Amino acid sequence: MLHALAKHAGWSLALACKGDLHIDDHHTAEDCCIALGYAFAKSLGSASGLARFGSAYAPLDEALSRAVVDLSNRPFSVVELGLVREKIGDLSCEMVPHCLQSFAQAARVTLHVDCLRGHNDHHRAESAFKALAVAIRIATTRIPGKEGEVPSTKGTLSV
Repeated sequence: MLHALAKHAGWSLALACKGDLHIDDHHTAEDCCIALGYAFAKSLGSASGLARFGSAYAPLDEALSRAVVDLSNRPFSVVELGLVREKIGDLSCEMVPHCLQSFAQAARVTLHVDCLRGHNDHHRAESAFKALAVAIRIATTRIPGKEGEVPSTKGTLSV
């Protein structure tokens, strides 16, 4: 899922993690997404000149997901994927929305991700990550002529 996120967001991603998988997947998956969120925020730097908002739909066979992103510096997330299986591969399905929430908190973004339809949980999750990737790519697009301009009516997106 992280590979799909990186690929469709246009990122180069190498991630190595040592976790406590002998217990369960919770902390390992969560920590990877927290680290990814921090790396995103650090590499993004200032939102000056960026689109700030991004939204996208992504299908995967019968599944269709929507993601909306705001580079607001106000971390918040709503993730509704409707996953019903216990696991996708070795990842607990309950961790999929939690990972997206962890990313949003660490990246200091607002995101809404919904799977609108689909019956295969793998397809539902993957289409959600792809939709999020495209929404992030749109939100981080530099707007010509807006260099140095903060995309806010308040003039700031700082804490």
